[in-house]
Amino acid sequence: MAIFHKKFVAAALTLGAVSLFGTSVSMAADYPSNPIRVIVPFAPGGSTDIVARIVTQRMGAILGQTMVVENKGGAGGAIGAQEAARAKPDGYTLSIATVSTMAVNSACRPKDLPYDPLKDFMPITNFANVPNVIEVNPKFPAKTFKEFVQVLKDNPGKYTHGSSGTCSVLHLFGEAFKQATGTDAIHVPYKGSGPAVTDAVGGQIDSMFDNVPSSMGQIQAGKLRALAVAWPERLKALPDVPTLAEEGYPELNQPAWYGLLAPAGTPQEIIDTLRDAAVQALKDPKVVSALEKQGAAPSGNTPEEFAKEIKEQYDWARDVVAKGHITLE
Repeated sequence: MAIFHKKFVAAALTLGAVSLFGTSVSMAADYPSNPIRVIVPFAPGGSTDIVARIVTQRMGAILGQTMVVENKGGAGGAIGAQEAARAKPDGYTLSIATVSTMAVNSACRPKDLPYDPLKDFMPITNFANVPNVIEVNPKFPAKTFKEFVQVLKDNPGKYTHGSSGTCSVLHLFGEAFKQATGTDAIHVPYKGSGPAVTDAVGGQIDSMFDNVPSSMGQIQAGKLRALAVAWPERLKALPDVPTLAEEGYPELNQPAWYGLLAPAGTPQEIIDTLRDAAVQALKDPKVVSALEKQGAAPSGNTPEEFAKEIKEQYDWARDVVAKGHITLE
């Protein structure tokens, strides 16, 4: 009887394990069976929010489930990123990654950031890249990038450059520029790109380091002068503006990006399903057109490639912050 009992228990445990394993596989196979929440760690209406909504709307149609964008702004994206990092790794809470949340925040807040960009997430894919631009008020005494650098070198500490805030990715873009060119200008932080662009147009600040979408209208209207862009090639909309690589600074020729993340521990089958849907969405002509109108170019790379992009920016931000002795205080 004892032997029979042991065999019965062993068989029951084996069947239970198979049942549990089968349930796990079934959950991944049936995914998604409910709406998917996508946390955007910034306020509505910005580049991050716009790109996320364009791509996830099409992804939802492909997956057969609604992808609901939820804006959780604050602390440079840290509040939304923290919530996303702590979500259940079942594929039903995702988030949007930016250079700010995955690189800059960690560099500026190495001791008290409530999440680890490299350990708490699983990259799915980079949705889109966005070019950066160096621009000046038309009255600034330089018409080319080389002249701009020379004017700053001849007048250290005289001119100003604006950004979307202290320790924002645009602040670090400006600091990286100064470090690479050996120039000095006064940083003026704003609460977002919009106010900074307004003051650059009005002449309250002399120059601006920005994402192209935020400034394109003012550049095309002649209210700001674009001197160089961070992009692999010249932009069709700004054919006369050289890239930073052309100007001899390939290390500055880095675009901004917006990608999709899942919490660490999410099953690989779910990651693959989401990535396949994103790639399909990013090939849709309507999605491509909508992104291009925002000055963004579709990506759709692999999780491994996106992880590499994140790590490269993570290291870049830490290097810039260390060299510039930049803090949030």
